[in-house]
Amino acid sequence: MGTGGIAGAFAEDLQLTESGVVAAVGSRSAGSAERFADKLSIPTRHSSYEALANDPDVDVVYVATPHPMHHANARLALEAGKPVLVEKPFTMNADEARDLVELARAKHLFLMEAMWTRFLPHIRHVRELLPRLGDIVTVAADHGQWFAEDPAFRLFAPELGGGALLDLGIYPVSFASMVLGAPERVAAMATPAFTGVDAQMSMLFGYASGAQAVLTCTLSAVSPTTASIVGTEARIEIDGPFYAPASFTFIPREGERSRFEYVDEGRGLRHQADDVALRLAAGETESPLMPLAETVSIMTTMDEVLAATRT
Repeated sequence: MGTGGIAGAFAEDLQLTESGVVAAVGSRSAGSAERFADKLSIPTRHSSYEALANDPDVDVVYVATPHPMHHANARLALEAGKPVLVEKPFTMNADEARDLVELARAKHLFLMEAMWTRFLPHIRHVRELLPRLGDIVTVAADHGQWFAEDPAFRLFAPELGGGALLDLGIYPVSFASMVLGAPERVAAMATPAFTGVDAQMSMLFGYASGAQAVLTCTLSAVSPTTASIVGTEARIEIDGPFYAPASFTFIPREGERSRFEYVDEGRGLRHQADDVALRLAAGETESPLMPLAETVSIMTTMDEVLAATRT
């Protein structure tokens, strides 16, 4: 559902796996659907989202429309009885996220945020190593990219859910949530872009354990896009971009460091598709790697970040 850049990348990555195929594409215009389908050899193309949601040959819908449309588009698919994978950020705010989760649970349908980083091999390995770090003291992550200042470009357009936090900052925030859970305290500072959306955001999260997360995102420059998890016994340093297929180093407080190299085929988006297929085959309605309660918690944290910049 949608024919933008992330939809194309996901469709191409699906060709690298045997867990599923793109059976159909839906767009708000017939021309866009036709061009997308022709490029990727997709057999069925629909000129409306409603037609895609009601297509009996579609087993699960991937929502890849602009951020402000995620809630309505995912709701459309769920009401049509389809399991749904929703591109991140899941919704524009926590209220919308809770609404989708309640609907999916009421209808006993699978629903998941497409935070594809969670499903990458190196992140799975990192999670396995967390107990060896001791008490977590600090999590740090950044995500910065440079974009030409174009008011029509979606990241600068308020009406398209623009801004660094929702599009780029979601990765560091989700990473911190994966390691430390929901923060008790949130502090944030934002620098506006020429259109008024946040061009840069710096965040500091505090946790009941005493741990802290230091997170940044920007639309104005290419940052290292690295991440680290620092514990009392060891730390993990993930190469940039940490949110895509990457290698990392495990560094104990005493002893030899270990290097773990990962090379992946494609963009890395196919791994979340494999997990969706696995859950659907098992009759499950959510994934333990990206639980719905955590998605709602992350959107709540994002709301708190934005609120903190207005005080």
